[in-house]
Amino acid sequence: MDRIRIRGGRPLEGTIAIGGAKNAALPLMTASLLTEETLTLTNLPRLADITTLQHLLVQHGVSMTIAGSEAGEERGHVVDLTARRIASTTAPYDLVRKMRASILVLGPLVARCGHARVSLPGGCAIGTRPVDLHLKGLEKLGATIELKTGYIEASAPKGLRGAEIVFPVVSVGATENLLMAATLAEGETTLVNAAREPEVADLANCLVAMGADIEGIGTDRIRVRGVKRLHGARHRVIPDRIETGTYLMAAAITGGSIRLEGADYGSIEAVAKVLEGAGVEITAFEGGVHVRRANGQLTGVDVMTEPFPGFPTDMQAQMMALMTMAEGAAMITETIFENRFMHVPELCRMGANINVHGSSAMVRGVSRLAGAPVMATDLRASVSLVVAGLAAEGETIVNRVYHLDRGYEHLEEKLAACGADIERLVAD
Repeated sequence: MDRIRIRGGRPLEGTIAIGGAKNAALPLMTASLLTEETLTLTNLPRLADITTLQHLLVQHGVSMTIAGSEAGEERGHVVDLTARRIASTTAPYDLVRKMRASILVLGPLVARCGHARVSLPGGCAIGTRPVDLHLKGLEKLGATIELKTGYIEASAPKGLRGAEIVFPVVSVGATENLLMAATLAEGETTLVNAAREPEVADLANCLVAMGADIEGIGTDRIRVRGVKRLHGARHRVIPDRIETGTYLMAAAITGGSIRLEGADYGSIEAVAKVLEGAGVEITAFEGGVHVRRANGQLTGVDVMTEPFPGFPTDMQAQMMALMTMAEGAAMITETIFENRFMHVPELCRMGANINVHGSSAMVRGVSRLAGAPVMATDLRASVSLVVAGLAAEGETIVNRVYHLDRGYEHLEEKLAACGADIERLVAD
């Protein structure tokens, strides 16, 4: 199993190219199931999760052509996805268990074929993420739902019908699944308390390019008027705001200065405001953002995760790593997922002073971190250990880095190009 070795203490200086957003690319890929014509996605990141979903879509009958980068464009693949004929409406356990986002094939398959059989995705290392909102929403649209031997059986032989769906809590996945399903439903569907994340808006904009009739994009009330069919389109995946935020933290903790080309300031505004309060200077320029430590010392700031436009849960672990070396104390509260503090014991192995109280963690800054062997437990926890390792004295070995490969493309190369002493130790 591969590991990453970091010898910390070097300020990061240079330029990093931000890739396409994983959390936007995955639902965009499943949208190809809604039409028999070709959906072309550009700026698609090269990630393990993308490969996993490609395997699932291929067994559904999607043909895929993967080209290199766009002309004059260094970042991201160009991928043609064509679901001319749906070969199977079953998403098997062996594929779905590898990635929870596989549940996003459910809505498109029911909408187009009138039936879908999708394995329940099961648990997750960062807490329970139930699919009940997906299922209740499909029932509102007229589908019959049964759970059999670990599979969701959804049936709507006469097609889906528009309805008002009120989400009791904000759910990105359920919003995306039902948004796709509603595009081919008869009549009008209204999604109330819908997720407002940029990735949801990106999906909606792609669906509009495919011929969908959608209003309220980017708001918590989305109206969809169903159409008979969708057609092909060409769509560029938005920049990855979580990758952007991660490199903001990396520059800040090392006292460095980095230009993040391709980053979108608007999507990371909540993170930027928190970091500015901690003593980090973030400046937008045309086509990216620049980050540097504004003064010699980081200051502890309190953070609470919230749905967009609040501080994202996917940045909580990286923020905690940053706060381990801030002056004073910081209270970090997680409101989205339970059990998302598994990086705490690993950070403490490096000398951090962190005490967890229920859904909050009190971080008291220390003057130095010390390198140590640490274990990654999930995608964002693993990168928080890399962030800490960049500033720690001595050598840090991050184990189980396959988590990183799910969401960060060429992480070691990008950091090394900015002066980090980091390398991947490839298993024999």
